[in-house]
Amino acid sequence: MKNALTLVAAVAAAMFAQGALAQDAASSPTRADVKAETKAAGKAGKLTPAGEGPTAAAPAASSTKTRAERKAETKAAAKEGQLTPAGEGSAKSSDKPTKSTMTRAERKAATKADAKAGKLTPAGEGQDAPKK
Repeated sequence: MKNALTLVAAVAAAMFAQGALAQDAASSPTRADVKAETKAAGKAGKLTPAGEGPTAAAPAASSTKTRAERKAETKAAAKEGQLTPAGEGSAKSSDKPTKSTMTRAERKAATKADAKAGKLTPAGEGQDAPKK
């Protein structure tokens, strides 16, 4: 009896699935239909030529200086010490962190004292801790 019910349910499911697939296939165009439509639009001149479609952003304006001029300016700035070291660039020079007034040994001693006093923030619980 259990096998018969399973068989009937499987046949019913297959019939419904087949009907749904037939509806999807009937409503969507075939590859040949799409190719034919594209070919007809091309003959009618309704297709946008390659490379002439809408662009996401306007191209950047070209430089007024030659490459040699830019290189010479960069070399002059490097000699004068005006270049920012790699990875340290910022919008303002005031954004640079101030130098520490403590030596490394003094910082280590202060950290040990804070650890003994229980003043250190546990790992992963600081201001910049990732949100869970």
